[in-house]
Amino acid sequence: MKKTLLAVALSGACAGAAHAQSAVQIYGTIDAGVIKRSGDAVSIGKRSANTLGFKGTEDLGNGLKALFHVEVRYESDTGSNEIGSNGTQRPLFQGQSRVGLQGDFGMLRIGRGLTPFHETIGAFEPFHAIPTPGGFYTDLAVAGYSSQALDPVGYSNNRWSNAIWYNSPLINGFQLNTAIATKENNGGPAIIGRGSAAAPQYPLGAEGSANPFSITATYNNGPAAFMAGYERNAIESKVWSIGASVFATPELKLMATYARQDQDNTRLFNAETRSWVLGANYTMGPGKFLAGYGQKDTDGLDKVKQLSVGYEYSLSKRTYLYLDASRKKGMVPTATNPGTVNQYDIGLNHSF
Repeated sequence: MKKTLLAVALSGACAGAAHAQSAVQIYGTIDAGVIKRSGDAVSIGKRSANTLGFKGTEDLGNGLKALFHVEVRYESDTGSNEIGSNGTQRPLFQGQSRVGLQGDFGMLRIGRGLTPFHETIGAFEPFHAIPTPGGFYTDLAVAGYSSQALDPVGYSNNRWSNAIWYNSPLINGFQLNTAIATKENNGGPAIIGRGSAAAPQYPLGAEGSANPFSITATYNNGPAAFMAGYERNAIESKVWSIGASVFATPELKLMATYARQDQDNTRLFNAETRSWVLGANYTMGPGKFLAGYGQKDTDGLDKVKQLSVGYEYSLSKRTYLYLDASRKKGMVPTATNPGTVNQYDIGLNHSF
């Protein structure tokens, strides 16, 4: 169970003045399992992100609240900060670090966090947006798009630093979500793009050519939900997507997404990518079955096709066992990734 702590405003108490009501919540997840991936030895790893977070609000009166949210990401098998796919250690507050205000006007925040595009589309992905390669959230659901082109390689692809977020109030099931970020380079490598190795389009340390921005609209009222989203990153790659989900029965949820990415600004070839994913979740007693199939089609390249199935068995409201199997083929082979990858994992997830 998530634990709520009542924060005491000591300075206000010492001064003898009344202080605003505040609440701070500590939460987290820990996930560990055994993973086997094509070309790799059996390893101890994770299926979803391990988190330790702190979030809170302060009542400022007249319907206005101050809020904050910081979230650490870590590796359960080593205790280190979260590690990227290439071995890069990510920031301490990789999950997010934001502060803001909330009122009748909606919610306004500043700092680092998921972009509205990625945050929204995760609700329409059959593996509920966990960043496992066995799911679709980090690749096929977003047509291979990365929000963080000017961040170090190995950082996540779905967050912005130095950004401002606005979420409108929820009105009859509709909500608008937006964000805009600065052009700052956050330590990423040079991007050759349409240039050359000697004169890259975005040299090392260069700012972006445009302010990244993201916008989504969602509708959620009853058994059906819909989304539409658009995002542009700092090197002017663009992506748009639509998604829908419906509870066909109380036990069966069906979902689908379509996404298209345009990288014309930095690519002469293979610039357009289209993808789609169909998924389903079926709850039966304490268990839940997850399944999805999708394709990604980049101009001039083979189609990437992925089939994934999973099962979660709840031991309690906060703890579940999981088992997944996935096959992904059609990728461009590299030194570390074969063209076809089978992945299997089994593990345990606990939230607190």
